[in-house]
Amino acid sequence: MSNPFIRNHQYNLIKKQVNLLQTACNTVSDPKVVEAVRSSAQIKSIEAFPEATELQKQHLEKISTLNKTEDFQHYLESLEPLMMPFAEVTAAQIKKLFHKVKKLKVPDLDAFDYRYVTYMGWRDIASNKLFLVYRLNGQLVGIEGKLTPTNKKSTCFLCNRHEEIALITAIAKKPANASPDYYKAIGNYMCVNSDVCNKNITDTAALDKFISSLLGQ
Repeated sequence: MSNPFIRNHQYNLIKKQVNLLQTACNTVSDPKVVEAVRSSAQIKSIEAFPEATELQKQHLEKISTLNKTEDFQHYLESLEPLMMPFAEVTAAQIKKLFHKVKKLKVPDLDAFDYRYVTYMGWRDIASNKLFLVYRLNGQLVGIEGKLTPTNKKSTCFLCNRHEEIALITAIAKKPANASPDYYKAIGNYMCVNSDVCNKNITDTAALDKFISSLLGQ
């Protein structure tokens, strides 16, 4: 059996392709259209793993064999043991990331199912802030952002899904050669509920770019 190699956002992408294929199998009468959807689902799933081994590709290629309703659910269930969880984070690590934040409220870490976490996010209603913990290039980083609710649904820049969003504004790190009055804030609209976002996100490119910009990388 393969070692875990599927990250949460990759699992979400595969799940999306599985759902598209299942819908096609159940509603489309033209076999050529169904086969086109089947081929697309396989290609997109494999493309999400550019460094996959032959054994890993074999797991991914099984998506092309799905036909019956029970096949789709069984396939997704077969992938769960292959999911690579977000490495667990301790309260001490979080406090170190946000050492400048007074009275930091650390979330209930036992409540996280780390298999389904691309980034850790939680709100502090008292300070009207959102805290985000992520592993960028293997390094644990923390982002503190001001949360401005919009009270509406729109597209989240991270998961590209239509959800309840808020404007998250964070202050960028000051460059070493910057003037004393240097100030730069970066804002984006993202899901208010980080759990929902983690269930939707299929690509980390936007998240990587956002955090890299804040860190001056």
